[in-house]
Amino acid sequence: MQTNFRTLANRYISDLTPYQPGKPIEEVERELGISSIIKLASNENPLGASPTAIAAAQKALQKSHIYPDGGCYELKQKLARFLNVLPTQLTIGNGSENILEMIVKSYLTQGSSAVISQYAFLTIPLLIQSYGATIISVPAINFSHDIHAMIKAVQSNTRILFIVNPNNPTGTFTNATDLKFLLESIPPTILVVLDEAYHEYIDRDDYPNSLALLKQYPNLIITRTFSKAYGLAGLRLGYAISSDEIADILNRARLPFNINSIAAAAGEAALHDQNHIQKSILLNSEGMQQLLSELINLNIHIISSLGNFITIDVKTSATDIYQKLLYQGIIVRPLNAYDMPSHIRVTIGTAQENERFLKSLREVLS
Repeated sequence: MQTNFRTLANRYISDLTPYQPGKPIEEVERELGISSIIKLASNENPLGASPTAIAAAQKALQKSHIYPDGGCYELKQKLARFLNVLPTQLTIGNGSENILEMIVKSYLTQGSSAVISQYAFLTIPLLIQSYGATIISVPAINFSHDIHAMIKAVQSNTRILFIVNPNNPTGTFTNATDLKFLLESIPPTILVVLDEAYHEYIDRDDYPNSLALLKQYPNLIITRTFSKAYGLAGLRLGYAISSDEIADILNRARLPFNINSIAAAAGEAALHDQNHIQKSILLNSEGMQQLLSELINLNIHIISSLGNFITIDVKTSATDIYQKLLYQGIIVRPLNAYDMPSHIRVTIGTAQENERFLKSLREVLS
């Protein structure tokens, strides 16, 4: 008799549709037999990591036979000084997705619910479902969070409300006024998880000062990452800033050695190289203008973005455009999984990468 191991599995896991990340360059090379591929699918920093961070990672390799500091003491000390918070307010994760999982694991159970926006980062509903909680998805307005509707969607069993700011994959954002209204309007027993993976790229007066809000609203959790502006996506390093009490709970849910010593060393060094961050921000700003200018000329609908990516409506099958661009050696992200079948998301690259994408896009659309 053959055993069906899927039926034996936790049904909340077996019913999941796995998250599909951006296609790796190596996979495209194997499948299509082409080279000189550029990847504009996963919102990575085209400058890469700071040379200071790379040197620190290489040095840490010399002690790779020793278990890492599970509490990330040095990284927490440096990060706390950089953010002007207490080390006890920090939780370090293997990427911000690991932090989000700790939050869900700690505060959601079967019978509870969480409120998300329609186009929320796909990892969030996957995590909620995997722990057996109910997802309350609120329709977006102009691809952005409908804060008033999200407040109304809160139920008696709601434990968490997620805001991705700016949102991935749409690039839209929740302004300071709306976020403050949300925090004032929901019960203090409901956690507000504010994912700010792209916050380094943003320079707007109406973008929330979340760290200031944290002092007033102890139910707020801010999640951030070293994967985007810091260019450490391959090392997986993220963190949460919260009240001491919440951080204590999250650190109880954290596995003992969730951060490797190489990632921790690179993160510490990266914090000290803010010149690299400024270069990354400038490159992103210039690249965004480069893409916007040409896409407007092509009469392509653009969703205004504050991140290091832009989402566009190609007015046809996003999968078809994605496949055609693949044969041109360009990897982008079709958004069918978000029920956006005619949209693709494109990471802002270097000037040369952006120009190559625009040239190829003109060809495949014609």
